[in-house]
Amino acid sequence: MGSPKAAKSMVKHRICRRRFGTLFAAALVAAVVALVVFSDLFAQDPNASSQFNTLRPVRDVSEPTGAEIGQSPNKEDLATVTSDQELDAGNSEPNQDFHGTKPAAGEGGTATAVPAQGERSTGESGLVPYTRCTPGTGTTVCDLSNQRYDICELCGDARTIGQSSTVMYVPQPRTSNGKEWSIPAQSRKSLPWIKKVTVKLLNASQLEPSCTSRHSIPAVVFALGGFTGNIWHDVSDVLLPLFLTVHQFDRDVQLLITNNQPWFIKKYSAIFHRLTKHKIIDFDTDNQIRCYPHVIVGLRSHRDFGIDPNAGPHNYTMLDFRFFIRESYGLPGSEVDIPYRADKDDPERKPRIMLIERGKTRRFMNAPEVLQGLDWFGFEVVKADPRIDSNLDEFVRLVDSCDAIMGVHGAGLTNMVFLRSGAVLVHIVPYGIEFMADGFYGAPARDMGLRHVRYSISPDESTLLEKYGWNHTVIKDPEAIRNSGWEKVGEFYMSAQDVVLNMTRFGSSLLKAIEFIV
Repeated sequence: MGSPKAAKSMVKHRICRRRFGTLFAAALVAAVVALVVFSDLFAQDPNASSQFNTLRPVRDVSEPTGAEIGQSPNKEDLATVTSDQELDAGNSEPNQDFHGTKPAAGEGGTATAVPAQGERSTGESGLVPYTRCTPGTGTTVCDLSNQRYDICELCGDARTIGQSSTVMYVPQPRTSNGKEWSIPAQSRKSLPWIKKVTVKLLNASQLEPSCTSRHSIPAVVFALGGFTGNIWHDVSDVLLPLFLTVHQFDRDVQLLITNNQPWFIKKYSAIFHRLTKHKIIDFDTDNQIRCYPHVIVGLRSHRDFGIDPNAGPHNYTMLDFRFFIRESYGLPGSEVDIPYRADKDDPERKPRIMLIERGKTRRFMNAPEVLQGLDWFGFEVVKADPRIDSNLDEFVRLVDSCDAIMGVHGAGLTNMVFLRSGAVLVHIVPYGIEFMADGFYGAPARDMGLRHVRYSISPDESTLLEKYGWNHTVIKDPEAIRNSGWEKVGEFYMSAQDVVLNMTRFGSSLLKAIEFIV
């Protein structure tokens, strides 16, 4: 157990069983057909003729073609990737935010149907429909108590003034003395460079500004920036909080973005198409005073790359989020098994693993041996090179065609959000950062319905050993380095370390991954 030969034998045994099963099934079908023919000869008129259509296996349409498989994989952080997707999956309505050729949908007081309260859609992502909010009796519309984020929710008469980064709320009746909040409109309020939005509560003596456009839909005002440009932060800090805040509106919501970054909208266009069917507004350059019946300023967030189902009214989960992401890109639903098990018509098929290669730090220094070892264990390897650009819409389908993703702890593992249920994350943890591994990737993987195989490297698999030797604190006492602060952890274990993977020691982890797949 644990040797490449044992793993290879296991996969071969699995293939042989599939071949035997195929032959047995074929024999059984032939027997049934013969019985049907024999029965028909007695049931039909002797002069009647029976015709049988040849049944041919239908290949899973989600499986990529040879041309798709040959596409160059994307960068690990996908920071420079752009998408040309113009339409929602299954929807011919263009999202005008990418073209700007028509006025914003919802302007002019167009009524929008709202599902009955308590209904739940049959969609994969477990959508709980939006119920129109009603103004509260208090004057506190902003909640600054959460350690991660600030949020303001204005129900009633809310007016956005983009060029001054202000949202005004006109309460009824105007009994307040007027209050004002300055909100970092993203999910990490501790970052000093996040753009802030001012929320003003008007009192009786203050005159409200006149509306230049009126909308009958809700709106969400939020900021880009922060740590965006790294796929882990793109998902954890923006896309997942957007899901928590916006998904309830079933696309009938307008997004107003301060510190707008067009590359971000372009890159994740498929996801934004699933969040809204209305024009996305660049809040900083918007010269209108827009009036809405409901405005949220800021984004809700539960934890890094995670959701607490008990922390919100809709009880969303990470499984809901992964289904939402897959729906956004038109990937197969939850009823479709991982590719190795779904393609039962191909007894020669091998488990397919995507190997994430990093470009700067925490790299595989013995990459040829790693590839050879994966081949020995019976895997078909798909390489994802962080130094090569690729179209994100194509890349997600490449990930979907894999049964597993493997890589050293880093942003590229975030691409597991595109895997199917039951697929495997093989998570290689560099020396000295075991304490953070599960929170960053292990727990999110399990919460999304994926299998997680964790492998922590030994000191002699780290290039730190050659640099510092056995007696240095970096090797001898990682806990002391950790206690000295995050900067030291980053300096030594995150930025100065590469991996020389011991494929013999690593073998048991690959065997576990194979067991999950087959």
